[in-house]
Amino acid sequence: MLRLYRLQDYNFRLVIWLSLLSLIGIALVTAADPSLRSRQIFGVVVGMALMILLSLIDYSWILNFYWVAYAANAIMLTLVLLFGTSSHGAARWIEFGGLQFQPTETSKIMLIVFFSMYFMKHQENLSSFKSIVRSILLLAFPLFLIFRQPDLKNTITITAVFCCLYFAAGISYTKIGLVLLLVVPIVFGLLFLITQTDLPIIDDYQKGRIMTFLEPDNDEYSEDAMQQDNSVMAIGSGQLKGKGFDSSRESSVSKGNFIAEVQNDFIFAIAGENMGFLGCLAIIVLQFLVVFECLYTGKRTKDLSGTLVCTGIGSLVAIQSFINICVACGILPNTGTTLPFISYGLTSLVSMFIGMGFVLNASLQKKTLYGGDLLHERGFTFPADSI
Repeated sequence: MLRLYRLQDYNFRLVIWLSLLSLIGIALVTAADPSLRSRQIFGVVVGMALMILLSLIDYSWILNFYWVAYAANAIMLTLVLLFGTSSHGAARWIEFGGLQFQPTETSKIMLIVFFSMYFMKHQENLSSFKSIVRSILLLAFPLFLIFRQPDLKNTITITAVFCCLYFAAGISYTKIGLVLLLVVPIVFGLLFLITQTDLPIIDDYQKGRIMTFLEPDNDEYSEDAMQQDNSVMAIGSGQLKGKGFDSSRESSVSKGNFIAEVQNDFIFAIAGENMGFLGCLAIIVLQFLVVFECLYTGKRTKDLSGTLVCTGIGSLVAIQSFINICVACGILPNTGTTLPFISYGLTSLVSMFIGMGFVLNASLQKKTLYGGDLLHERGFTFPADSI
């Protein structure tokens, strides 16, 4: 379980990128709501401690319990449906010791762990129709529990990460094409039914977010559309260098209550206003560097399971960052997705650090024939190992 590693093999670059993102996150959460500062710091400290601890434990040993992770995840998600605490029309939290815990956030990491090992165990048959159906069914059960909370954003996010994992595991391009031929018409069909009919496919508030994006001038959705408009204006108001972290400025987006949930869903608006274009660019570059380190580590891991864990964690960071920033800029409808390592949300923050613990451990272990070569075969190229 615990192994001795060489200190010079530790990926300090990734630790630095994560530390910088966390410091920016603390500053932005404090600007959004000063009362949350101590909780955000607590989340960063706990998350980094767990990350360092996990980085010293052989990930292969943990992945041996992949079915335990799947079962524990299913139990937690079931408990949410039975005993979950409701907020904003959704039951996604479990009360534990006076704190709210959101199992869906840890579910992302646990499902990455499960499918990374599962795909390695069934690598030879991944492209068979039977294997594809079995994998989809294994994903469908936790997805159904998440969708029923209701939590559409994480349903979509986990599905996207699953697709990235399956791609990295070696599914044939022919099968990918066939899946796309089936999925794309279904997605457009569902979108048509959601927007053009009154069928109860999703909850009213979820449909409202989609319609707000499609019809921002409609009086029925104008109040919700104003949130994203205010976010775009806040980002633009920071111009190049931002207005600075002046807590006495009453016209700011955080003080004026122009945007709801600004500390998590629209934290990028706070970044744009206070740090300007340069600050926003720094956040995007740091998120990119974190994703790059995950994929680069995945190329060099000792086996396929390590490659898939790193690919899954990197994909999760990339997808959530893309969605959160696009929502804040008015490019996508509001989903409520957090910006990794920046937004307020202790469960999400700690879960992301746990995922990074797996990546750090994978970087400490030597590559063998079965490691990240699949990513190389898929067309991913990386700089030399000496960088």
